[in-house]
Amino acid sequence: MRLATWNVNSVKQRLPRLLPWLDERRPDVVCLQETKLTDAAFADLLGEPLAQRGYEFASNGQGQWNGVALLSRVGLADVERGFPAMPGFPDAEARAISADCAGVRVHSLYVPNGRVPDSDHYVYKLAWLRALRDAVAAGPQRVALCGDVNIAPTDADVFDPAAYLGHTHVTAPERAALQALLDLGLHDVVRDRWPGRRVFSYWDYRAGMFHQDLGMRIDLVLTDAATASRVAAAWIDRQARKGTGPSDHAPVVVDLDTAPDGDIGPVVPPPSAPRSVRRGTKRLPQST
Repeated sequence: MRLATWNVNSVKQRLPRLLPWLDERRPDVVCLQETKLTDAAFADLLGEPLAQRGYEFASNGQGQWNGVALLSRVGLADVERGFPAMPGFPDAEARAISADCAGVRVHSLYVPNGRVPDSDHYVYKLAWLRALRDAVAAGPQRVALCGDVNIAPTDADVFDPAAYLGHTHVTAPERAALQALLDLGLHDVVRDRWPGRRVFSYWDYRAGMFHQDLGMRIDLVLTDAATASRVAAAWIDRQARKGTGPSDHAPVVVDLDTAPDGDIGPVVPPPSAPRSVRRGTKRLPQST
């Protein structure tokens, strides 16, 4: 089974890229985030082209913000939108959907950004992650948490830790909340596959960050140990971030049991000219 997760940053805007990508990579299960469509609009836009490709789908949308979806060619059973005790801001947002896909409980997750440390949005993010941890702990043993978690797990997952000081995504409480999920016995399968390697999944649109490979790894696939033992390949599809009209995120692809393209990675294709940054010499675009 090929499992993929992709923050498309508007499925309507990304449709000319999403459908060819499905044809090229042929994933069996796809988790989408930031669909930015209501459920009815998602079905109107994607229902027929997905059916033509053999996909069932389920979405949890709310219009121009947020939105998550699951596409599957291997079954889509017991769909749940949100999760127990999921907090809102103040009302529930469309940030989570899960279903049983070929024996694995697959979650498509769009974790709140947090915006600024210690803000109301940041407190909400931590509460949301605590509720997710409790829901996963009470759920099935075979599980895959997939999506944009808006947390870089370690300093190795950002191009320059000094550039992120004072920003969300890298603070100790956020990383502790992510670690609490891993402490349930989950595995960060891309990092497990490629320890010590430079691996990013998100690059800001501004300041040529993508072309310099100045990014961060915030799109994750976390699985239970039994599912992790089935991983034959785990990689970032950087090709999908190139060209005209891309999302600012690249898909994360995980192959279970067999790897149609071989044990490739960690980033495909690799950056042509990654920039080496001396610690503290580069600022984030939002800081300038």
